[in-house]
Amino acid sequence: MDPVIIVGAGPVGLTLALALARQDVPSVVLDEGPGKDDQRPARTVVLREDTAALLERLTGAPIADAGFHWAGWRSMRRKQVMRQISFGTEESDGPTDAIPSGFGQGLGAGLVTEPGTESDIPLHIAQHVLTGALRTAIAHERLVEVAVNSRLDSVEQEPSGVTAHTRGPGGTWWRGSYLVGCDGPRSTVRKLQDIRFPGRTAVERHAVAALRTELPWPGEALLHRMPPWRTSGPSAGEITARPLPDGVWRLDWLLPPGKDLVTPELLVTRVRETLAGWSGGTTPPYDLLDTGVHIVHHRLARRWRAGRVFLAGDAAHLLGALGTQGLDEGLRDADNLAWKLGLAWHHGPHEALLDSYQTERRAAVSARLRAADQALPLLRGGAGLRSYVPGSARGHDSLLTDGHLGRGILGEPGTYGHSPLAPRHIEAEISVDTPPGAQVTDVRVTAEDGSFVPLRERLGRGALLVVLIAPGTGVWERKHWVGAGIMPRLAAAVAALPNPAELLVTESYPGAAAHTVLLVRPDGHLVTALSGVRPADLYAAAEATLGGPPPDRTNGKADGTGGAEKTNATANTEAAAGTR
Repeated sequence: MDPVIIVGAGPVGLTLALALARQDVPSVVLDEGPGKDDQRPARTVVLREDTAALLERLTGAPIADAGFHWAGWRSMRRKQVMRQISFGTEESDGPTDAIPSGFGQGLGAGLVTEPGTESDIPLHIAQHVLTGALRTAIAHERLVEVAVNSRLDSVEQEPSGVTAHTRGPGGTWWRGSYLVGCDGPRSTVRKLQDIRFPGRTAVERHAVAALRTELPWPGEALLHRMPPWRTSGPSAGEITARPLPDGVWRLDWLLPPGKDLVTPELLVTRVRETLAGWSGGTTPPYDLLDTGVHIVHHRLARRWRAGRVFLAGDAAHLLGALGTQGLDEGLRDADNLAWKLGLAWHHGPHEALLDSYQTERRAAVSARLRAADQALPLLRGGAGLRSYVPGSARGHDSLLTDGHLGRGILGEPGTYGHSPLAPRHIEAEISVDTPPGAQVTDVRVTAEDGSFVPLRERLGRGALLVVLIAPGTGVWERKHWVGAGIMPRLAAAVAALPNPAELLVTESYPGAAAHTVLLVRPDGHLVTALSGVRPADLYAAAEATLGGPPPDRTNGKADGTGGAEKTNATANTEAAAGTR
């Protein structure tokens, strides 16, 4: 079968190529550039726990070994991960630390800290470091071909595949099974498919600088609302500072609305006054490495699928106001689409499964865009949130930090609880702390070879994961309990599922009782939690996760439920598990 054609060699396109290779699906990445990335210290990305874990899994090495850096945050554990400095009389909505000596006078009350753990602290890295790590992994991947200096100019679809043409020194025709446009905001793929991209332009503007200096808070991200200094003209609004390796910081100043030119002189003035304000009135030594202006747009493509053509990343959506991170969502696009394309590539098209990519991901991104658009007038308006909700200083602070810290409606990863792949009417379903459709907690599990591994390490292989909660198994070798109790029945039920599945065992899971069985999708989202070994319910949930019975098993049923075929398959599952 022909490879998947991926248009665009940014982080999303490279991630998708590696995710497909992990499922033995070949791909061709069309890179319109020379295969190298400019080193821009001011162009950085923030990754949440789930997307950082995805990249670590795909590069095949610990993050530190892949060239990533936690900027000092990993060692902080339950210490603060972001300071929010308020100017005025608003009360703090969290615990406060003593203001460091030498801290600028007149900053006002409300030094807010945000507690976090090693696992939920955002990861901040330069984008060229990220793409470099992905390119290094791809260089050792036999299933991925990167075609540099190849600019797409046409796409043709047939029932059996896709043909793409590129111009340039290596201009040629490419034949693929599917094509995914990961080619950014000005996506050629989106334009060739005549897909509209409505939304808002210049929702926010930020002046950006990368510089090497020392701040009073080494290794801590900083959000400063309403700084008191105004010597460089109109108020710059919030200022954020995020640490990078080697004493480098990225500083962002929110600019007032309009199109006023940000000159180098104005930006240097803002650097100097900001550093002076944070350091007691004297500007510390600094080395300015890179500058720029970041303009935030909010847009959402009308369709993310057109036959065998899909959109992902900035080609499908743009967001970024109030600290939200668009790359995070693009990586989740790749993770969601990869296992579905993998199943279609190996087993033939299943339209319901492929359609679910657009349904799930577009809804998740749309919710974040809607939340940001609703919060913007409250937080950026002249009267602020307090004019809408009396006594809401706490709400103001929370809304403003949600996007930065990856929490709440602005920052949390989307869930797929209302997905068309969600099973219906599962009799033995019970509740755990993870709701159906949300990302599972990364607990330690025992794999089939007896090794202890993080649950997320087993994701992304195209297989479903079945996790049994069995207290006490962590202190015994697998050979002592693999043939005891309910394990043989569960192993038989897993072997009879309609898709390859891996059986894992864990000592505990948040909110789950002993003998709870979790069914997890290849991208780490919980399908359901079952009370004990229920082969029929497990089979029904797995089949729903795959989009229902394959077309050739529906016996002409218009509702796609599979009729008698499903009943027979369920009966076989129960028989294999010894329950009939």
